[in-house]
Amino acid sequence: MGASQNRVVLAVLLALTVALAGPAAAGPPTDQLRTQIERVLKTLEDPELKKEGLAVQRRKAVRKIADDIFDFGETAKRSLARHWQARTPAEREEFVSLFADLLERSYISKIELFNGERITFVGETVDGDLALVRSQIITRQGTEIPVEYRMLRRGERWLAYDVVIEGVSLVANYRTQFNKIIQTSSYEELVRKMKTKQEEFLEQEKGRT
Repeated sequence: MGASQNRVVLAVLLALTVALAGPAAAGPPTDQLRTQIERVLKTLEDPELKKEGLAVQRRKAVRKIADDIFDFGETAKRSLARHWQARTPAEREEFVSLFADLLERSYISKIELFNGERITFVGETVDGDLALVRSQIITRQGTEIPVEYRMLRRGERWLAYDVVIEGVSLVANYRTQFNKIIQTSSYEELVRKMKTKQEEFLEQEKGRT
Protein backbone atom coordinates (compact mmCIF):
# COMPACT_ATOMS: atom_id res chain seq x y z
CA MET A 1 0.00 0.00 0.00
CA GLY A 2 1.51 3.32 -1.06
CA ALA A 3 1.86 6.49 0.98
CA SER A 4 -1.05 8.25 -0.72
CA GLN A 5 -3.33 5.27 -0.14
CA ASN A 6 -2.27 5.15 3.49
CA ARG A 7 -3.46 8.76 3.82
CA VAL A 8 -6.88 7.85 2.47
CA VAL A 9 -7.19 4.84 4.77
CA LEU A 10 -6.09 7.11 7.63
CA ALA A 11 -8.99 9.41 6.77
CA VAL A 12 -11.39 6.50 7.03
CA LEU A 13 -9.83 5.53 10.35
CA LEU A 14 -10.17 9.03 11.71
CA ALA A 15 -13.68 9.42 10.40
CA LEU A 16 -14.72 6.37 12.40
CA THR A 17 -13.03 7.45 15.63
CA VAL A 18 -13.64 11.17 15.89
CA ALA A 19 -15.83 13.12 18.25
CA LEU A 20 -18.56 15.00 16.41
CA ALA A 21 -18.26 18.77 16.61
CA GLY A 22 -20.90 21.42 16.26
CA PRO A 23 -24.43 21.39 14.81
CA ALA A 24 -24.85 21.23 11.06
CA ALA A 25 -27.97 21.79 9.00
CA ALA A 26 -28.06 18.88 6.59
CA GLY A 27 -30.23 16.38 4.80
CA PRO A 28 -30.56 12.59 5.07
CA PRO A 29 -27.06 11.72 3.73
CA THR A 30 -25.26 13.73 6.42
CA ASP A 31 -27.75 12.82 9.13
CA GLN A 32 -27.39 9.10 8.46
CA LEU A 33 -23.59 9.29 8.31
CA ARG A 34 -23.46 11.24 11.58
CA THR A 35 -25.75 8.69 13.26
CA GLN A 36 -23.56 5.75 12.24
CA ILE A 37 -20.37 7.47 13.42
CA GLU A 38 -22.05 8.15 16.76
CA ARG A 39 -22.80 4.41 16.97
CA VAL A 40 -19.12 3.65 16.42
CA LEU A 41 -18.13 6.06 19.17
CA LYS A 42 -20.55 4.48 21.64
CA THR A 43 -19.21 1.03 20.79
CA LEU A 44 -15.60 2.11 21.28
CA GLU A 45 -16.45 3.81 24.57
CA ASP A 46 -18.52 0.89 25.92
CA PRO A 47 -16.77 -0.06 29.19
CA GLU A 48 -17.88 -3.68 28.83
CA LEU A 49 -16.21 -4.01 25.42
CA LYS A 50 -13.03 -2.39 26.74
CA LYS A 51 -12.43 -5.26 29.12
CA GLU A 52 -9.49 -7.56 28.52
CA GLY A 53 -10.17 -10.39 26.11
CA LEU A 54 -13.07 -8.65 24.36
CA ALA A 55 -11.11 -7.17 21.46
CA VAL A 56 -12.65 -9.58 18.96
CA GLN A 57 -16.20 -8.80 20.10
CA ARG A 58 -15.45 -5.08 19.92
CA ARG A 59 -14.15 -5.37 16.36
CA LYS A 60 -17.17 -7.42 15.32
CA ALA A 61 -19.47 -4.74 16.69
CA VAL A 62 -17.64 -2.01 14.78
CA ARG A 63 -17.62 -4.08 11.59
CA LYS A 64 -21.38 -4.50 11.85
CA ILE A 65 -21.79 -0.73 11.97
CA ALA A 66 -19.38 -0.31 9.05
CA ASP A 67 -21.82 -2.35 6.97
CA ASP A 68 -24.35 0.44 7.59
CA ILE A 69 -21.87 3.14 6.52
CA PHE A 70 -20.28 1.72 3.38
CA ASP A 71 -21.58 0.11 0.22
CA PHE A 72 -18.68 -2.31 -0.10
CA GLY A 73 -20.10 -3.86 -3.25
CA GLU A 74 -20.13 -0.53 -5.06
CA THR A 75 -16.68 0.37 -3.75
CA ALA A 76 -15.29 -2.98 -4.91
CA LYS A 77 -16.90 -2.64 -8.35
CA ARG A 78 -15.55 0.88 -8.89
CA SER A 79 -12.11 -0.12 -7.60
CA LEU A 80 -11.88 -3.05 -10.02
CA ALA A 81 -13.20 -0.74 -12.79
CA ARG A 82 -13.03 -2.22 -16.32
CA HIS A 83 -11.88 -5.56 -14.98
CA TRP A 84 -15.24 -5.98 -13.24
CA GLN A 85 -17.07 -6.70 -16.49
CA ALA A 86 -14.94 -9.75 -17.23
CA ARG A 87 -15.70 -11.39 -13.90
CA THR A 88 -18.26 -14.15 -13.49
CA PRO A 89 -21.03 -13.79 -10.86
CA ALA A 90 -19.11 -16.16 -8.59
CA GLU A 91 -15.87 -14.18 -9.03
CA ARG A 92 -17.67 -10.92 -8.29
CA GLU A 93 -19.18 -12.33 -5.12
CA GLU A 94 -15.79 -13.61 -3.96
CA PHE A 95 -14.06 -10.33 -4.79
CA VAL A 96 -16.61 -8.18 -2.96
CA SER A 97 -16.36 -10.44 0.10
CA LEU A 98 -12.55 -10.30 0.13
CA PHE A 99 -12.44 -6.57 -0.53
CA ALA A 100 -14.96 -5.73 2.21
CA ASP A 101 -13.22 -7.97 4.71
CA LEU A 102 -9.78 -6.49 4.03
CA LEU A 103 -10.98 -2.89 4.02
CA GLU A 104 -12.78 -3.34 7.31
CA ARG A 105 -9.87 -5.12 8.95
CA SER A 106 -7.36 -2.54 7.70
CA TYR A 107 -8.90 0.24 9.76
CA ILE A 108 -10.28 -1.81 12.64
CA SER A 109 -6.76 -3.10 13.31
CA LYS A 110 -5.67 0.52 13.89
CA ILE A 111 -8.89 2.07 15.15
CA GLU A 112 -7.79 2.39 18.76
CA LEU A 113 -4.65 4.33 17.83
CA PHE A 114 -6.59 7.54 17.33
CA ASN A 115 -8.23 9.78 19.91
CA GLY A 116 -9.00 13.42 20.45
CA GLU A 117 -9.87 14.17 16.81
CA ARG A 118 -13.06 16.03 15.95
CA ILE A 119 -15.18 16.06 12.82
CA THR A 120 -17.34 18.88 11.54
CA PHE A 121 -19.85 18.39 8.75
CA VAL A 122 -19.74 21.48 6.56
CA GLY A 123 -22.26 20.75 3.81
CA GLU A 124 -23.75 18.32 1.35
CA THR A 125 -24.83 18.24 -2.28
CA VAL A 126 -27.55 15.85 -3.45
CA ASP A 127 -28.13 14.99 -7.10
CA GLY A 128 -30.84 12.35 -7.44
CA ASP A 129 -29.55 9.12 -5.91
CA LEU A 130 -26.01 10.49 -5.46
CA ALA A 131 -24.73 12.76 -2.71
CA LEU A 132 -21.50 14.40 -1.62
CA VAL A 133 -21.08 15.01 2.11
CA ARG A 134 -18.30 17.45 2.99
CA SER A 135 -16.58 17.39 6.36
CA GLN A 136 -13.40 18.41 8.11
CA ILE A 137 -11.32 16.40 10.54
CA ILE A 138 -9.71 18.63 13.12
CA THR A 139 -6.66 17.02 14.70
CA ARG A 140 -5.52 17.54 18.28
CA GLN A 141 -2.94 19.99 16.90
CA GLY A 142 -5.70 22.05 15.25
CA THR A 143 -4.94 20.98 11.67
CA GLU A 144 -8.01 20.87 9.43
CA ILE A 145 -8.20 17.97 6.96
CA PRO A 146 -10.99 18.11 4.35
CA VAL A 147 -12.78 14.81 3.87
CA GLU A 148 -15.58 14.13 1.39
CA TYR A 149 -17.91 11.14 1.36
CA ARG A 150 -19.36 10.12 -1.97
CA MET A 151 -22.65 8.41 -1.24
CA LEU A 152 -25.52 6.76 -3.05
CA ARG A 153 -29.05 5.99 -2.05
CA ARG A 154 -30.11 2.37 -1.60
CA GLY A 155 -33.82 2.50 -0.87
CA GLU A 156 -34.14 4.70 2.21
CA ARG A 157 -30.48 4.39 3.13
CA TRP A 158 -27.50 6.48 2.08
CA LEU A 159 -24.22 4.54 1.90
CA ALA A 160 -20.68 5.74 1.21
CA TYR A 161 -18.89 4.21 -1.77
CA ASP A 162 -15.82 6.45 -1.74
CA VAL A 163 -13.91 8.66 0.69
CA VAL A 164 -11.80 11.55 -0.59
CA ILE A 165 -9.22 13.25 1.64
CA GLU A 166 -7.47 16.35 0.37
CA GLY A 167 -8.45 15.37 -3.15
CA VAL A 168 -7.16 11.80 -2.86
CA SER A 169 -9.78 9.10 -3.52
CA LEU A 170 -9.91 5.72 -1.81
CA VAL A 171 -11.43 4.14 -4.92
CA ALA A 172 -8.88 5.72 -7.25
CA ASN A 173 -6.00 4.42 -5.15
CA TYR A 174 -7.31 0.88 -5.06
CA ARG A 175 -8.14 1.05 -8.78
CA THR A 176 -4.54 1.95 -9.61
CA GLN A 177 -3.15 -0.79 -7.37
CA PHE A 178 -5.55 -3.49 -8.62
CA ASN A 179 -5.07 -2.57 -12.27
CA LYS A 180 -1.29 -2.74 -11.93
CA ILE A 181 -1.39 -6.25 -10.45
CA ILE A 182 -3.82 -7.50 -13.10
CA GLN A 183 -1.88 -5.89 -15.95
CA THR A 184 1.51 -7.19 -14.84
CA SER A 185 0.24 -10.58 -13.68
CA SER A 186 -3.41 -11.66 -13.61
CA TYR A 187 -6.72 -11.29 -11.83
CA GLU A 188 -6.04 -14.63 -10.13
CA GLU A 189 -2.81 -13.19 -8.70
CA LEU A 190 -4.73 -10.22 -7.29
CA VAL A 191 -7.15 -12.56 -5.53
CA ARG A 192 -4.23 -14.64 -4.22
CA LYS A 193 -2.60 -11.51 -2.75
CA MET A 194 -5.87 -10.47 -1.13
CA LYS A 195 -6.33 -13.91 0.43
CA THR A 196 -2.76 -13.83 1.74
CA LYS A 197 -3.40 -10.43 3.34
CA GLN A 198 -6.62 -11.75 4.83
CA GLU A 199 -4.72 -14.65 6.41
CA GLU A 200 -2.17 -12.20 7.86
CA PHE A 201 -4.95 -10.19 9.52
CA LEU A 202 -6.45 -13.39 10.96
CA GLU A 203 -3.10 -14.39 12.45
CA GLN A 204 -2.69 -10.93 13.97
CA GLU A 205 -6.12 -11.14 15.54
CA LYS A 206 -5.36 -14.56 17.00
CA GLY A 207 -2.26 -13.08 18.60
CA ARG A 208 -4.32 -10.37 20.33
CA THR A 209 -6.90 -12.69 21.85
